[in-house]
Amino acid sequence: MLRWLLGAALLSRAGGFYLPGLAPVNFCEHGKDQVPDCKSTIELFVNRLDSVESVLPYEYTAFDFCSEKTMKRPSENLGQVLFGERIEPSPYKFEFKKPAACQKVCTRTYNTNNPLDKAKLDFLKKGMLLNYQHHWIVDNMPVTWCYDVEDGQKFCNPGFPIGCFVTEAGRPKDACVVNSNFNEKDAFYIFNHVDITIHYHIVENEQLGARLVAAKIEPKSYDNSNEDSPACSGGPKFLRNKHTGVFEIPYTYSVNFVEDTDIRWASRWDYILESMPHTNIQWFSIMNSMVIVLFLSGMVAMIMLRTLHKDIARYNQMDSVEDAQEEFGWKLVHGDVFRPPRKGMLLSVFLGSGTQIFIMTFVTLFFACLGFLSPANRGALMTCAVVLWVLLGTPAGYVAARLYKSFGGEKWKTNVLLTAFLCPGVVFADFFVMNLILWGEGSSAAMPFGTLVAILALWFCISVPLTFIGAYFGFKKAGIEHPVRTNQIPRQVPEQSFYTKPFPGIIMGGILPFGCIFIQLFFILNSIWSHQMYYMFGFLFLVFIILVITCSEATILLCYFHLCAEDYHWQWRSFLTSGFTAVYFLVYAIHYFFSKLQITGLASTILYFGYTMIMALIFFLFTGAIGFFACFWFVTKIYSVVKVD
Repeated sequence: MLRWLLGAALLSRAGGFYLPGLAPVNFCEHGKDQVPDCKSTIELFVNRLDSVESVLPYEYTAFDFCSEKTMKRPSENLGQVLFGERIEPSPYKFEFKKPAACQKVCTRTYNTNNPLDKAKLDFLKKGMLLNYQHHWIVDNMPVTWCYDVEDGQKFCNPGFPIGCFVTEAGRPKDACVVNSNFNEKDAFYIFNHVDITIHYHIVENEQLGARLVAAKIEPKSYDNSNEDSPACSGGPKFLRNKHTGVFEIPYTYSVNFVEDTDIRWASRWDYILESMPHTNIQWFSIMNSMVIVLFLSGMVAMIMLRTLHKDIARYNQMDSVEDAQEEFGWKLVHGDVFRPPRKGMLLSVFLGSGTQIFIMTFVTLFFACLGFLSPANRGALMTCAVVLWVLLGTPAGYVAARLYKSFGGEKWKTNVLLTAFLCPGVVFADFFVMNLILWGEGSSAAMPFGTLVAILALWFCISVPLTFIGAYFGFKKAGIEHPVRTNQIPRQVPEQSFYTKPFPGIIMGGILPFGCIFIQLFFILNSIWSHQMYYMFGFLFLVFIILVITCSEATILLCYFHLCAEDYHWQWRSFLTSGFTAVYFLVYAIHYFFSKLQITGLASTILYFGYTMIMALIFFLFTGAIGFFACFWFVTKIYSVVKVD
């Protein structure tokens, strides 16, 4: 099993992990012998712009760049819409193997005396101040800006800035540090020219043409005073912060083609992924998690094989009445251990939703490991997760109904309705409030009304009926048979020592599972909020399995200690013990916000914490369900092997 998982981790690192069906596109020179399905025009698409200093992405057209209005926008899937991706055609078009130098795209003119022009220019300045980045796409591959970082390494960023700002004190911000000519105080420098280099690979069978394997860009700033015939040379184009009057920005580009014999089409993303030096840290993370798992497994094995074995043998040897009267430890509470918990309705609903999230996460990560949800297939990961969640209403309804029936509940209608609407309703309400803020800010991440209706339709027309079907079968099936009978009169729980009280145990229980995931959590938060590419699904799947094992073992350990202390209220405690990992996740997300991010503005801060609360709730339900079912299996197992009169 471990060998297979390590293989999956390595698979995610490999190059050829693309979705079957994402076929390569062949390109040929215009005017030469054309072969079928061989294109000569290379289209450049533009995506939404985002910033590490703001949670709000904006559409390309929001900044008044040169745009293409005649072409139809490519269709987007649900995952792309949810993540705020807005791909549009651009006026940048090239002929394959036909270099072009300093080609004019358009000129934008602003007059600060015109309120509309002033608003557009102010928005552009805001974009440069917050370091908003372009995201361009050629042949379904990001156009990258590669530059040197420390230790002689090269970092390839799948985005490049609009421009940059030099403060009144003369201190260059962000990309302004790359050019010593950017020295005008209190001024914005606009990257109005791009040098694009397209790398291609000739297919072995030359009749098929060539395939694009990389597209790299170098943003530059040129004044270009002669608009009709720009020279793309001379000083940079800057805009003083307090500029008044007319201001013109000419946009130009140059394109060049380079044959690359080393890179194959199947491994063309590797140069981007390899420039992200995370692999060593990932292996450290896995080793760290493995040590925790081995430690816990050792503890659980010791309890199972030695302590429990001795307990069971001793309990089963008690033949006389006198011995039976001297029962001690966990056997004492056999008549109460399966007593229905307080708020059993709520617990069963949480467990149903937790099961739904667990299966969804497992299947999504499994498909991601196989390469079906790679970065090349945009939005596929989120689309897969949402569709799976909708289709997994049946297990949620079944688990909630079955457990509620075993808790002795009779309000089955309330149980079904709560399973279908409580947790999804909380998530949707939070998401809707966040969407209202995005609408108010004019962000591209604001979900269109039609998509919102489509998600509600998926929920009400597919997920809810499937939950009802699952609940019907859950209630129809006979209740879960427990190995021991429950006494009519509940036993009094003796005074507990500090460490066997509920709260300290719950706090301790979440530490070890969180210790397994916190390094991986850093990369996941980076991919969401710092717009870095996440591709290490093999590692993530491995950490997911480790998390499940750790949550189970930590909960079983604490459950055993509490039963030995004659405290039989294990149901809610087991759920909250592993579910408390979500609280540590929340604390880490707050620490990450203040220590790693440079997010400014009230709207961005509210959005960050609003979305973090959704993630924490989902994580709480998911880990809590793991803890409960592990503890339920453990309690059923140990009480089924002791002789009880």
